[in-house]
Amino acid sequence: MRIYNTLTRRKEEFVPITPGKVGIYVCGPTVYDFIHIGNARPQIIFDTLRRYLEYKGYEVNFVSNFTDVDDKIIKRANEDKVDASVISERFIDECKKDMAALNVREATIHPQATKEIPDMIELVQTLIDKGHAYEKNGTVYFRTRSFKDYGKLSHKNIDELESGHRAEAHALKVSGEDEKEDPLDFVLWKPKKEGEPSWKSPWSEGRPGWHLECSCMSKKYIGGTIDIHAGGEDLIFPHHENEIAQSEAANGTEFAHYWMHNGFLKINGDKMSKSLGNFFTVRDICKQCDPQVFRFFMLSAQYRTPLNFSKELVEDAAKGLERILNGAEKLSGIIAKDNKKPVSDKEKELLETELPKYVEKFDNAMDDDLNTADAVSTIFELIRFTNANTDENSSSDFAKALYDTLFKLCDTVLGIHIERKEEKMDDDFVAEIEKLIADRTTAKKEKNFALADEIRAKLLDMGIVIEDTREGVKWKKA
Repeated sequence: MRIYNTLTRRKEEFVPITPGKVGIYVCGPTVYDFIHIGNARPQIIFDTLRRYLEYKGYEVNFVSNFTDVDDKIIKRANEDKVDASVISERFIDECKKDMAALNVREATIHPQATKEIPDMIELVQTLIDKGHAYEKNGTVYFRTRSFKDYGKLSHKNIDELESGHRAEAHALKVSGEDEKEDPLDFVLWKPKKEGEPSWKSPWSEGRPGWHLECSCMSKKYIGGTIDIHAGGEDLIFPHHENEIAQSEAANGTEFAHYWMHNGFLKINGDKMSKSLGNFFTVRDICKQCDPQVFRFFMLSAQYRTPLNFSKELVEDAAKGLERILNGAEKLSGIIAKDNKKPVSDKEKELLETELPKYVEKFDNAMDDDLNTADAVSTIFELIRFTNANTDENSSSDFAKALYDTLFKLCDTVLGIHIERKEEKMDDDFVAEIEKLIADRTTAKKEKNFALADEIRAKLLDMGIVIEDTREGVKWKKA
């Protein structure tokens, strides 16, 4: 498998630190509200990466944190007049519900910043002892220039960064609000303000800086060096750049071998923003469309490309997913007959020579920097193949072999369910549908085709699609 490494800006062959095992760290959300659909993209993408690596036989340690102490959480808690932990715990639970709806599997572990404070204090002390950090009136800063490789991930020049900070730093120093040695230095530990959660430390009663959290949690739950560190491209600078600086300065080892970043999600071509009225939570979207459609939409583009979210594109995704569900349903129908027919010579040849080509093409797409767009295209090709080569005379064993392959690629790897969701319908509604179908059957026998068409149209208005088959009339929700 080849992965585009943000650090080197090229695709590289993936070689894990320990053969057969992979440690992945994905930056999770700050839990002060329901997660928005931009948060969902990295969760879906890197859940798919995990699934694919497991499909290839790796044992994956997948760690994704919750930032549960932050200015936004504190602000929300003060507004609601509750403790910050009440807000964070509530929205951790809500986030897990949304992720489950999108078929994002729970991480091996979801560490929370507030539960790892002792390790963070220890890391800060290590950085001070090594001369990479210093304390001023209870605040601890990281000496950015002490880390010679600063900027290697974002490919930013430190002198250019200093130029950009100079005017801002001068204004802060004049006002007495900044005691940093260098305007590029960033906070590792900050003293508490009134009404904020805090923890005791050698420097002040306070809380950790945002960047510090992931360095500690990734080391504790994966190790000093991570195979893959992932997140949205908005985190490259300064968050991931600062993680590298503090981790490598403290540990003396490379922080992560591969860095993967997904592209931005736009709404009708614009950046998502509450002020523009185009801000959507996952909870909002799941009320408007099937969460599986949303996941399928997210996988319809290669993860590094920007993705535009619009009603029309989601509707296209729904139509595409319906083609897959219909193909799977056709195979399920043949399997259910359990016709005991032996696999024919032609079917055997198709299973041995043609079917493996689709699996190989799917794997090649995923091996090419997790190209889910091409993988989805291969799924459509597989559906066309199964539709063209199966009918009521096909053996059930042949259909099952096709179905199992489709399930493995689509459901197991992409996380897209191929079983149509059973919806519980009101008994009276079902009875009305069956009566209309019976009336239509009678009308057709009496050659009253106008009435038969009228009943079909009425059923469609009720959201019911009917299909005339040799076994009789079949119906389903549109």
